[in-house]
This record gives sequence, structure tokens and C-alpha cells, in this order.
Amino acid sequence: MKILTFEGKTPSEALKKAKLEIGDEGMLIETREVRKKALGREGLYEIVIGIDESMLATTYKKAHRPLSAQQPLKDESQEILFDISNAAKQISRISNVEDPLARYINEDSVADRELTGAKVQNSFEPQELKDIKSEINKLTDKVKIIQNMFWDEKSPKTQAPIPPEFAEIYRLASQSGMNNEHLDALMQITLEHMPYKMRENSTTVKRYFQTILRKMVPIRLETPLKHGTKKVIMLVGPTGVGKTTSIAKLAARYSFLMEKKHKVGLVVLDTYRIGAVEQLMQYARMMKLGIETVVDPPEFSSALESLKYCDYILIDTMGSSPYDKGKIEKIYECLRANTTQYSVDVVLVMPSSIKYEDLKITYDNFATLGIDTLMFTKLDETRGFGNIFSLAYETKKPISYFSVGQEVPEDLVCANSDFLIECLLHGFNRSKV
Repeated sequence: MKILTFEGKTPSEALKKAKLEIGDEGMLIETREVRKKALGREGLYEIVIGIDESMLATTYKKAHRPLSAQQPLKDESQEILFDISNAAKQISRISNVEDPLARYINEDSVADRELTGAKVQNSFEPQELKDIKSEINKLTDKVKIIQNMFWDEKSPKTQAPIPPEFAEIYRLASQSGMNNEHLDALMQITLEHMPYKMRENSTTVKRYFQTILRKMVPIRLETPLKHGTKKVIMLVGPTGVGKTTSIAKLAARYSFLMEKKHKVGLVVLDTYRIGAVEQLMQYARMMKLGIETVVDPPEFSSALESLKYCDYILIDTMGSSPYDKGKIEKIYECLRANTTQYSVDVVLVMPSSIKYEDLKITYDNFATLGIDTLMFTKLDETRGFGNIFSLAYETKKPISYFSVGQEVPEDLVCANSDFLIECLLHGFNRSKV
């Protein structure tokens, strides 16, 4: 791929120079103003054109860049593929050029013509603007050709061919850490259900793909407690994922932030870590919550009975490696020793900052506890969220909460599919929390 620059007093003049030298085979990558027009000085514009060297006219002098400015062909191709969207923006910007004569129209004369019944022409399109639009239409076709060329190499190997307009969403989803098999399946589903006319525009493709993703993320919405009922929630998961902090966030939410201020009690199974117990007790003192500790499984039922006056009972468990079967078994023994009338909702807490394969191994090893919902922490510490989607999609377990920071109780988000898909395609944005 050859990258060429051409200059002119106007963008149209620069385009004409490019056409004279290399014909119609180039792709507009960028247009920029090099020097503003001023009194006694002409303006100067520069356009950047990309063209396959094999398409260059034989009369064109093939000047070589110095070695220091050259890149491997693979890298240049990658850059051009990713710059297609930028080229499209440049094309759109040029095609919406403001009428250069509009500022000189005399409003009084327009009003006079309206009074006399004469037809008022809202805009005047000079020949120069027509030439630019004509060149843009040709270059837009070249963009599609080059996009197709690269897409053929990168598109997923599915049974049905996938249009090049899918290139952007495929790249975004792939870079998000989503499992490749899940991504290819989603592409196939999108193709099967998307109306044919919508496939011709990358913007509508992306919007439809977002709709498909939202429908495929299992979410458990937070619902208010019914009168006379209570909820017992146990948080389980690996060491260091933020279970204790998440317990504090949930306790503060249920106690102070909901329409009804509920009574909340805490149960601590993590007696192996003195620091975690002290941290949770400090939160309990600050929020004036009842708290019970459990050393052996038979004490579990007694702890729940001691907090029967509470609307919510939150249980913090000992953190363990997914491969530490002994600690996971200890938690299971507590659940099995529950002789109360209260069912325990088991929430698996995992960090969003690890790859999908590690999330899946963690889930499989904790699955013996009977996982009800998923909670993901550290969303502010990662840029890829496709792993979260893939785990929920694979396990069919709903997501209940997201933790997006260390602040209690602010950095807790009730799960919703819009938030996750926005993060997946555009990254985490704290202003949208």
C-alpha cells in the first residue's frame, strides 16, 4: 500500500492533482488545512491518499520513503484497515461543507422576494462543491473495496458469508475478550435475524448487534422485598476479589439507599482472616448492624436465627483459590448444615480483570455450591468486558451487581444489560454509572 500526499489551494484542487497523477484508484485517508487563507496569502490544503502500488500508473514516479519512515507491510495494512472509519468521517465532513455564499446573502433582499411572491432559493451549490462531492462518491467506493479486501482475511469462518459492514463490531467484540466461539455464534444469529437492508450500513449493523447482545445477557433485576419476607445472600469467590467490600456496599444500599430502609444483619465465615473480620465489624459499627461469626458449620443455623429480625442477612465467606477444594467444601458444609426455613442465595463474586478461560475455571470449581447469580468487581481496572458476557452467556447464570471501585456505597451498580454492552463496545465510563 502506497501513501501519497497532494497539496492545493483548496481541497478540490488537491483532489484534482491526485486524480491527474494516480487516476481514480486511490482512497482518501485524511484532509487537513495546512495554512489558513489570509490577506495577501493563499490558503493551503493537504490530502493523504492510499493506493495499491500495483494500481499506480506506469508514468508515476515511485519515490521510496527513507528506511526510518517505512513500516512492515502488515503494520501498514492494519493501520489502513483501522483508519477506514476516520476516512469516512473526513468524507462526511467534506460532503457537509457549508455553503460559502450563505454568509453573504442579504436577509432584507430575501424578505423582499418573499413579499413579491418570488421563489427563494435556500442554498446555492457552486461548481467547486459539486466537483468535491463527485470525487467523494468515487473515493467512497474505493473505501469499500479496500475494506472488503482486508475483511476477507479477518472475517470469522462461519457457514454464511458475513458482509464487510460487520468489520467494526467484530473487531470491537473480539478485542473485548469475548470467547471466539461465542462471537462467531452471535455474528451468525445477527445475520439470521437482521433485515437485509440494515446490513448495508455499519451504523445500523452496530445498533442491531447491540440489541442482540442486550437480549442475550441474563440479568437478575433487584426487586423489593415482599412484606414479611427476608433475603439471605451469601457471597463466595476467590481471595482478593473484594467480597468484604461488596458486602459493605450491599449492606449500606439495603440500609440507607433504597426506598424503604431495611434492617440488615451480617454473618462472617471468614474467621481465618482476622483483618477481614475486623474490617466488616468496623462497617457494622458504623452502620449499626447486627453481626455474627461462625467458626464451625453447626453454628451457621444459630447465626441465622440470631438475625431473624433482619430483612436482609449478608454472609461473608472465606476467600479461597478455585483449586482449594478444602475451603470450598467448608462453605458447602455450612450450607448443608442450614436447618432454618431461610433459603440462601449464593452469589459468585469474580474480578472482571481476568480472561474468560480463568473466569470459567473459577465458576466450574465453585459451582458445587449451587450458584444463583454472578457479581463482577473491579470494572474500573479493565478495558475488556467481553469475558463477562461470555461467562454469563455460557453458564446462563444471571448477573446481579457490578462493583466499579472501592468507595462504599457509591461504587455499586445494579446489573443491567445496557450498562454491560456499553462497556463492552465503548469501554467503562464512570460518568454513565
